Amino acid sequence: MSKPKTNELTTPAPMTPIPANPLLPPSARAAWVLPGQAMDPSKCPIDHAVRGLAPDYLRAAPDDAAHRVDGGMNYEGFFRRQLHDLHRAGNYRVFCDLERHAGDFPRATLRGNRGRATVTIWCSNDYLGMGQDPTVLAAMHEAVDRCGAGAGGTRNISGTTHYHVLLERELADLHLKEAALLFTSGYVSNWASLCTLASCLPGCVVLSDERNHASMIAGIRHSRAEKQIFKHNDPEDLDRKLAALTPGTPKLVAFESIYSMDGDISPIAELCNVADAHGAMTYLDEVHAVGLYGPRGGGIAEREGLSHRLTVIEGTLAKAFGVVGGYIAGSAALCDFVRSFSSGFIFTSALPPSVAAAALASVRHLKTSHSERQQHQAVVALLRRRLNAAGLPHMTNPSHIVPLMVGDPVLCKQISDVLLNNYRIYLQPINYPTVPLGTERLRITPSPLHTEQDVDHLVTALSAIWSELGLKRAA
Repeated sequence: MSKPKTNELTTPAPMTPIPANPLLPPSARAAWVLPGQAMDPSKCPIDHAVRGLAPDYLRAAPDDAAHRVDGGMNYEGFFRRQLHDLHRAGNYRVFCDLERHAGDFPRATLRGNRGRATVTIWCSNDYLGMGQDPTVLAAMHEAVDRCGAGAGGTRNISGTTHYHVLLERELADLHLKEAALLFTSGYVSNWASLCTLASCLPGCVVLSDERNHASMIAGIRHSRAEKQIFKHNDPEDLDRKLAALTPGTPKLVAFESIYSMDGDISPIAELCNVADAHGAMTYLDEVHAVGLYGPRGGGIAEREGLSHRLTVIEGTLAKAFGVVGGYIAGSAALCDFVRSFSSGFIFTSALPPSVAAAALASVRHLKTSHSERQQHQAVVALLRRRLNAAGLPHMTNPSHIVPLMVGDPVLCKQISDVLLNNYRIYLQPINYPTVPLGTERLRITPSPLHTEQDVDHLVTALSAIWSELGLKRAA
């Protein structure tokens, strides 16, 4: 992996803290102003959006009237009431206006109405920093110069370039499958593929892990096929549900390899054993594993020598590969079937050729380069050791995802805001419905580009906030 330009972390001067959220108890509000700091929001270069305040139309009391005087629905009133309730519950999402620094990941410029600041990102899904890799960028530039900006159409109507063809071949090889099929995102690849398979197989029953991603749930629901939900990572429960079905019923078992919020890994072999015993197809989502695990970056299935046992392997190009897009890999007939019958594939424009070219370069690079994966695991291990030493309550798991548990949506958002405003650390809060109520967290995703100084700065900041707010430490 090419070396990014050196960036020695310097701890920034503390910024003025954000105004306290009135939803917190008085004790937490009293601890909000950190020692030696005065409350003066006018001096904060970060605007109201990233400081956790609602837009003006949410801060005002919403119109409670569901209907107008003439009997028609008050549409704007409905929208504002729903958003107001979401905000008061602490689950209103706020986007940060970021500009990543190519060649200097994980640094980025955070923009606001009152100025800008350089921050360190600790929640990116560009797990290996391939979004700035010179080989990837060169491939993207070359494709733009050669083919222009867009694909020019759907895959069926002039939108299939040679880059798309080569990328699908490379992905099929990565997963030891006959074929692969590209989609515009990982969400679309799950939604379109599961929907198509489950709706077209006559009488199909889908058995879905209870913690599957929203894209998988949406695809299964949209198929209108019968679905049964089995307990998380529980082959015995799956076996009971499959055994209760009428023999000969078409069956599809859908699960993930790494679950993105808890970071746990599924028992792929055991689930395949059960599925095989009952004549069921298997569908494995590897989006948080491709590029990161296995000798060539083929994911957990490749690492465990199980790729041949999965009917379908689904992945993304937007995480470890650092670009954008999704795909499935499987038999030639299955991929051709989805290509021919999936509206989510047929009726949308193809990925730009520059994106396909960049993804192709990234996949090829990570098939032969191991340094990114090795350094990534080293930084993950270092961060876990530092969190343990500080008594910070992170969830133990065998993957690269480090969930720091908070358990309250408002508090989770406020901790995130203090990290951003006082320490120039961007770590997005994860609240309901992404995770169940009461399990709100900060989801930390180390990369091979985070330095030891970055790790120490993050843990020092988190430890200070935990002390100031009187939060419980790990035993």
